[in-house]
Amino acid sequence: MKFTQPKLPYTPDALAPVISQMTVEYHWGKHEKAYIDTLNRLVEGTSFADAPIEQIIRDAEAGPLLNNAAQAWNHIFYFFQFSPTGRREPQGALHQKIVDTFGSFDDFKKAAEQAGATLFGSGWVWLSTDTDGNLFLTQGANADNPMRHGLKPLLTIDVWEHAYYLDYQNRRPDYLHTVWDIIDWEVIEGRYAS
Repeated sequence: MKFTQPKLPYTPDALAPVISQMTVEYHWGKHEKAYIDTLNRLVEGTSFADAPIEQIIRDAEAGPLLNNAAQAWNHIFYFFQFSPTGRREPQGALHQKIVDTFGSFDDFKKAAEQAGATLFGSGWVWLSTDTDGNLFLTQGANADNPMRHGLKPLLTIDVWEHAYYLDYQNRRPDYLHTVWDIIDWEVIEGRYAS
């Protein structure tokens, strides 16, 4: 199976000033392309050659194949949760579940920002659900993905330096605080409902 990089549903400058056009061009245009190109090369001739990317993430042993599959998937998931005009707060069942789990939507955002600020090195902050609909906020180092732990991802924040350094330099907390301004909660609700 050949993996391809999808076209973003917005222009490279659409997320500014939260994420600049330059960051989108480097992060999506170069980093993500490299993960997909490397994944296509590594998967050839393996038992995963015809497997969907999610199966590779769940079942591959730690190493380059898993890392590139997870990073390719994680970045698509990350960039496709953004919109320059989307809804900035959850509604309905997901909103209620966030309130029940974290106390309030603002408390959830603070907890996610804290998780991102305290993750040592590179990685991801994830909001995920289990098969019973319970929510989990987790940190994942490097290319970790909640699917490896039996969870379904709903939202992620990339805290690798290439996600924010051109725009925020070493001010990761500033990036974490402003990224909410481009997350489209209709997308997250769709993931929760599916």
